[in-house]
Amino acid sequence: MWMERIVCKGPYNFDSVLERLSMDPIITLNKSENSIKVPLLIKDHPYVISIRATGTIYGPVFEVSGKDETVKEASLKKVASIFGWDVSLREVDDHFQKTNISKIFGRHKGTPLVLEFDLYSCLVKCIIHQQLNLAFAHTLTTRFVKQFGYEIDNVWFYPKPETVAKLQYEELRALQFSGRKAEYLIDTSKLIAEGNLNLHELAKHSDEEITKTLIKIRGIGPWTVQNLLLSGLGRPNLFPKAT
Repeated sequence: MWMERIVCKGPYNFDSVLERLSMDPIITLNKSENSIKVPLLIKDHPYVISIRATGTIYGPVFEVSGKDETVKEASLKKVASIFGWDVSLREVDDHFQKTNISKIFGRHKGTPLVLEFDLYSCLVKCIIHQQLNLAFAHTLTTRFVKQFGYEIDNVWFYPKPETVAKLQYEELRALQFSGRKAEYLIDTSKLIAEGNLNLHELAKHSDEEITKTLIKIRGIGPWTVQNLLLSGLGRPNLFPKAT
């Protein structure tokens, strides 16, 4: 068991982070204890990392812990990237205070861009959420993860692409997926499982190159790509407009 105390630059509002993430029923968190358990894949192996906030908005401090000391450094690097601990929100706030949307940034001071925990699960969510209201999108995602994913220490992990690639369309239809959405999800997972689409290699490229590659895949349009770029890769200069 290991634990590391992380001190970040403020402002950083972890309450707003938990409030947003609490909308997703798959995520394991406790708002009263300012804590969250994060499912991480490191070198394709699953680990559960616990985070608890102990500081304030202007003096953010986090206790990060896990069971396996051998992945401590990789875990710390990954959660820092996911929660934006290495980005100065003061610079962002100072910039937008000079614009005509300064009141919005005043109300949401210290609210970071939090990434999805895994690139493949981000793509899965983007495909599932296409053209659905948020409540049903979360319901459908929860059914999918609990039916085909796996649980470690009461934390749910999305199924791996190799698992989804072996599913039949009818298995997703039974969960109330549309026929096309079942095809999009399984067929895209097949591309990944067979090595024809490498998301982590693709992540090294520019927004334009990523878009050009993904847009060719059936079922992936501009909205899905933009959400993957924003929520999966943390590319900040995006605002997905379509549904």
